[in-house]
Amino acid sequence: MINVKQEKQLISGYSVPTPSFLTKIPGLKWLLMIIPLVYVAVLLLYPMVELFKMGIADSNGLTLEYLKHIFSNKVYLDVIWITLKISFLVTFISLMISYPIAYLLIRIESNTWKNIIIALAMIPFWISLLVRTFSWIVMLQEQGVINQLLLALGIIDEPIKLLYTTTGVVIGMVHVLYPFMFFSLYSVMKGIDQRLYQAAEGLGARPLTAFFQINFPLSLPGVLAGSLLVFVMSLGFFVTPALLGGSGEMMISMVIENYINKTLNWHLASALSLVLFIVTIVILGLAFLALRNNAVLKDVT
Repeated sequence: MINVKQEKQLISGYSVPTPSFLTKIPGLKWLLMIIPLVYVAVLLLYPMVELFKMGIADSNGLTLEYLKHIFSNKVYLDVIWITLKISFLVTFISLMISYPIAYLLIRIESNTWKNIIIALAMIPFWISLLVRTFSWIVMLQEQGVINQLLLALGIIDEPIKLLYTTTGVVIGMVHVLYPFMFFSLYSVMKGIDQRLYQAAEGLGARPLTAFFQINFPLSLPGVLAGSLLVFVMSLGFFVTPALLGGSGEMMISMVIENYINKTLNWHLASALSLVLFIVTIVILGLAFLALRNNAVLKDVT
């Protein structure tokens, strides 16, 4: 039999075989880095720059006319406000739904129930976005399932308007985006040592106290990552707001699409895209500045 010392020598002397022709390629590491950078620059950065240029330049050269038109017109300011409002609501509701589920998932011991909860959380990923949105159209209309259920329970006396409102848009967007929040939270929470709860409860801490002193602070990186991910995705969301929202609650993505495909005003659409991009960068920058000194969040920010 091989003793422990011989086994360690065998392991230490073992090396992963690599194709010899790869090691002979000069500058292979630089090549592996340059190829993705060129790919991103050509297919992402260059189109973005060209699009944004149309918002600050026309046939006469550089101009701020389109940006001035946006910030001097109350209609566009209202659209920006509605976009931010809906994005904040979707992020907050997604957090309120996902946090208890993720916390429950790490506290239960049954692997069967864990698999069931994860599978239920992943269902939105398995269904087409259009199918989910059209399903909500059926459910949110005045004769839909939700209104009929509320009427049957006696909660309301007449159908309420849910479709083509902010409420309908938020419901549909939360259904699409909450998995991103859930898995961001769960990936962080499952790394929390569960023995900390046992130690806290052994020292006399109540479950609620242990939660706020252990789980909540240690889960903040997941809260931040999930919130930023859902918020940024909400800012540019198009399909669900276009199908579930009304003309009075238009998000900025719907206005951009209208100028590009219907009125063909590409300069104004480009200016709106630039404003949306700047707003996103400013919000991310403010989050970074506000949280960069937090000991728990420093690895995230």
